[in-house]
Amino acid sequence: MEALLHQAKKQPFHRLKITKKEQLTKNTFVLELGIPAELQDNFRFEAGQYVSLKYLHHGEEFINDYSMTTAPHEGKICLGIKINTEDSSTMSLYQHYGIGDEIEAGEPKGRFTLVSKPAEFRTILGFAAGIGITPILSHFKNILHNEARTRMFLFYGNRSWEDVAFRDELELLQKKYADRLQIHYFFSQEKVGNALFEGRLDRQRLTLIINQILMIDDTDEEATLWDSVDEVLICGKGEIIKSIANACYENGIPKKNIHFELFEEFNDDIYPVEVDFPLVENIEVEFTYNGETYKTTLKDNRDKLLQSLSIQKFTVPFSCKSGICGSCQCRLVEGEVELLENEYLTEREEEKGNILACMSFALTDKIKLDFDQL
Repeated sequence: MEALLHQAKKQPFHRLKITKKEQLTKNTFVLELGIPAELQDNFRFEAGQYVSLKYLHHGEEFINDYSMTTAPHEGKICLGIKINTEDSSTMSLYQHYGIGDEIEAGEPKGRFTLVSKPAEFRTILGFAAGIGITPILSHFKNILHNEARTRMFLFYGNRSWEDVAFRDELELLQKKYADRLQIHYFFSQEKVGNALFEGRLDRQRLTLIINQILMIDDTDEEATLWDSVDEVLICGKGEIIKSIANACYENGIPKKNIHFELFEEFNDDIYPVEVDFPLVENIEVEFTYNGETYKTTLKDNRDKLLQSLSIQKFTVPFSCKSGICGSCQCRLVEGEVELLENEYLTEREEEKGNILACMSFALTDKIKLDFDQL
């Protein structure tokens, strides 16, 4: 994950030394962070998680999240980072931090994770676009190492061959696990002599993948590879996630088995909203955030709570606005809401009264939220 937390909740940071810095493509690079013995427990992580880095850009403090490309068994933390523009904060990070420098890092977070099942035969697909390969790479290395019965297929989209990040590492991984791993590259701006691999990863491309790559299953003559898919991992920009996730669902993969990580702010819903609820007007909202209490009145409930508060210029925590990152998780102290499907909350959290403000419509004319006490 590489996304600026526009309004970030407070979290502990630790000063870590940069032990490796390597440029991968013209606009991507890797930072490896050394973890001292006294912080090993603080930085234990699961495949698919990320850490926040705090650093200066033009004199202003920035906090950005970066996914780890390493798997837990590798015993180190490597971050894949994309330089968005020449004047972006990531360019400052690249130019002003090097091997031996210290940088402030938050502890591992995120729920783009999978339960390990080493005793089962599983088929797992990964869809990545650009720098979205970072948490997918962590997952693939972790699963291939720990699950000898799992086979994996990676579909990785970029503009051209020179934009493929971690190409050497992916090729080594494919050689090591040739019997259980297939990697297919797709290019939106380069001709490679096969129309199947020329174009973006989207709904139409998934149909081609199902019909041309995931057809014959050598382990089951009566089924296709697509029929055997257990889990789908998707990481990239919002439109790609939305397109692939919906296509997977429409082709029979349950939503609970489709997992995604967003790499930028995305204001749209991943899946279509399929619920109807009554119009409520003049909604009194009270919320607590970072120890302060705020009150306001919303005209109606046509917009979700987070979006309504943002329109009124309130300081509220968010990153994705799509129910993926969990930054806007809060406790519903009073009132009722319609909570849409999301990738983040657990059943236990929902039972405690926790909601995601970005995925909740008010159903009563009085709502009270607490972003601090969950």
